[in-house]
Amino acid sequence: MTTHATPAPTPAVLVLEDGSAWEGSAYGAVGSTLGEAVFSTGMTGYQETLTDPSYAGQIVIQTAPHIGNTGVNDEDAESRRIWVAGYAVREAARISSNWRSQRSLDEELTAQGIVGIRGIDTRALTRRLREVGAMRAGIFSGDQADRPRAELLAEVRDSAGMLGRRLAEEVSIAEEHIVEPSEWGWEGEPRGTVVAVDLGIKSMTPRRFAERGLRTVIVPADTGFQRIRELGADGVFFSNGPGDPETADEQVQLLREVLRAKIPFFGICFGNQLLGRALGFGTYKLPFGHRGINQPVLDRATGTVEITAQNHGFAVDAPLDGPVTAPQEEFGRVEVSHVCLNDDVVEGLRCLDLPAFSVQYHPEAAAGPHDAAYLFDRFIDSLPAAGSAAATAQKAGK
Repeated sequence: MTTHATPAPTPAVLVLEDGSAWEGSAYGAVGSTLGEAVFSTGMTGYQETLTDPSYAGQIVIQTAPHIGNTGVNDEDAESRRIWVAGYAVREAARISSNWRSQRSLDEELTAQGIVGIRGIDTRALTRRLREVGAMRAGIFSGDQADRPRAELLAEVRDSAGMLGRRLAEEVSIAEEHIVEPSEWGWEGEPRGTVVAVDLGIKSMTPRRFAERGLRTVIVPADTGFQRIRELGADGVFFSNGPGDPETADEQVQLLREVLRAKIPFFGICFGNQLLGRALGFGTYKLPFGHRGINQPVLDRATGTVEITAQNHGFAVDAPLDGPVTAPQEEFGRVEVSHVCLNDDVVEGLRCLDLPAFSVQYHPEAAAGPHDAAYLFDRFIDSLPAAGSAAATAQKAGK
């Protein structure tokens, strides 16, 4: 009987800026990468996580112990590529077992040049980040892992942090793109047009609009208000996205023009933070952020608790104690509409004198629960051209 020796795994190490290091083996491409180390608690949906532009510039650590079991396919990606700066898992699946799988996760990471590490204690690493906070980090594999540890640490400490980092323009599309409702089963004429400013939009978001009869015109992050007017926007949407919201002055100014024109507005994640800034509130960096598909949020108007998908490291600094006049007084009254039950972080804003609202989480449910899908109906109800959400849902056969 002929036997074949199993090739020795390629060594890899993850180095945090506090000097701690985690040794494992290479996963995906071999080389080096730098980014902010963050953890995600989702037990499923790793392909959606990897392709979420909000993760640009970050090394994602999965707390779920087994990753890659179902492989990857061409349908579940949330953007045109993988955006994470690096990837860390405990146990990488050796076999992809799913009827929709087209290739393994290891193959996909390698093909897209994503440097990862496997075989490390990701839960201990997560506890470290919960104690100290999100930190700059680097993954080094192959020959890079053989370099002196002090040299690797110096490289990590010289890398850019997330505070003050502007990334939305880097992940945004370069040219306008239209998603017609007929592409997702809507019959008849569109019920309105929403202009979606792509700050890192996920592909499921325009699909949710299309299912409800709305045409979505996705525009680059640097689009101006005049172009939004030319497109005949019945409503404006600001997407999720990466980076520090304090760097997005142009988008904040655009949103203020939208509010002054009283065009209905809906924002999620980064869009929530920018609505907060447009109203005059500040934003701040969370110690380690909210990332996963199991975050509990209270809808303060109804008392309903929603389990939500989240991916953010910044939050809006707004008062929780009832409606207040916005610091930018021209926009009238505003209230915190949703709150995270884990830490009282602002999870939503609602303007009381303007047709504008936002949430910090991801109601499009990719990946994640469907508890917050009603928010798309709420937005449609605010559009004069679209009619009631009940009517649109009925026509779509929902």
